[in-house]
Amino acid sequence: MVPLSFAGHDFLATPEGALFWPARKALLVADLHLEKASWFARLGQFLPPYDSHATLLALKGEVERTGAERLYCLGDSFHDKFGCDRLPDNARALLLSLTGRLDWTWILGNHDPGFADHCGGTLIEEMEVDGIMLRHEADPADPRPEMSGHFHPKLRLQIKGRRVSRRCFVASESKLILPAFGSLTGGLDAAHPEIVRNVGAQASALVPVSDRLLRFPIAA
Repeated sequence: MVPLSFAGHDFLATPEGALFWPARKALLVADLHLEKASWFARLGQFLPPYDSHATLLALKGEVERTGAERLYCLGDSFHDKFGCDRLPDNARALLLSLTGRLDWTWILGNHDPGFADHCGGTLIEEMEVDGIMLRHEADPADPRPEMSGHFHPKLRLQIKGRRVSRRCFVASESKLILPAFGSLTGGLDAAHPEIVRNVGAQASALVPVSDRLLRFPIAA
């Protein structure tokens, strides 16, 4: 984990795309997209059906590594509003063990509106924590400090003729977009016009590595 400062608060960012808030003992993640594979299977496109368990195992690892007592999921936690009902037994047991031990908040996203609470935790549209708005999709008209998800930002670079792609955070003075934490999620280029429209052209892509936070201006 590497230090990341935003809106006057200190956080720790992980290469997996989680953000730990030590002052609140809280872990923040976005876009788990649980049960995405089973959603595609219903349409006849078969993907390995292990995405939910893999994502939740990774999330459990972050909880144990940080000692988090609270967890905020910034929307699209399930790929659709019935995803919780399709969880396989091992993934359901793992999720219930996490929601049972943590103060867990689900912020609703565009993929999971109408999501019913069958998996524990508290459902909410958006919320403010210590002066920072937590929501699924950035609101460029809101001047308040804000954390969100939705865009699955990735930094893509050409290095020695090889294309490299990494999950990244995208940050401006008042906006911070988290990468997708889910194991079966794609990503939008950090410099995509929709991301720039929401955070501004002066924003940077932030890539946590083992010992530091790499910063890349998205305008470049």
